[in-house]
Amino acid sequence: MTTPTKAAVREQVLAARSLVADDVRAAEARMLNEQLALTVSSGSTVCAYVPVGTEPGSVAMLDMLLQHSRRVLLPVARTTGDGTPMRLRWAEYRPGELVRGRWGLLEPPEPWLPESALAEAEMVVVPALAVDRRGTRLGRGLGYYDRSLDARNPQARVVAMVRDEEFVDELPADPHDVPMTHAITPGRGVIALRADDGARE
Repeated sequence: MTTPTKAAVREQVLAARSLVADDVRAAEARMLNEQLALTVSSGSTVCAYVPVGTEPGSVAMLDMLLQHSRRVLLPVARTTGDGTPMRLRWAEYRPGELVRGRWGLLEPPEPWLPESALAEAEMVVVPALAVDRRGTRLGRGLGYYDRSLDARNPQARVVAMVRDEEFVDELPADPHDVPMTHAITPGRGVIALRADDGARE
């Protein structure tokens, strides 16, 4: 059987997400908040992101993380002059201060922190279209996180946030893909991933 390409899986996931009713999406966001709240250490630094469009989660997730941790850092995405994605920079999340950045994404205003700020995080919550039992994450294909995650603390949990149906047995992978250590879904909570022998819950 032919393995589907990343592009084909992206198309399938995005089409499925577009059919999710608003009330279902809101309920899943609340469940994700509850699951994440159980994993945050008091006094820690967490890197997260602002969910947009049909992505799982909500801005309320950021408020919850801030209440349970010491600080929350959000990514700032930029490209070089020729359009090549740069490594992510970071900035502290402060409620009510998000601004509209490139491509309409919400991000913190300046001052921004260098890419090395990622190393301060004990947990990095990463947007994903799907993740498999080996930790392979399917993103949108621009490579921002694959370029940036090598600056993380090696002991940090790297958590892909997806819907229940988007946690799958296997995804197509490339050598440059940075594996996730965990997945989180609304119904299954946090799932520890193992690159060698699948997942354990």
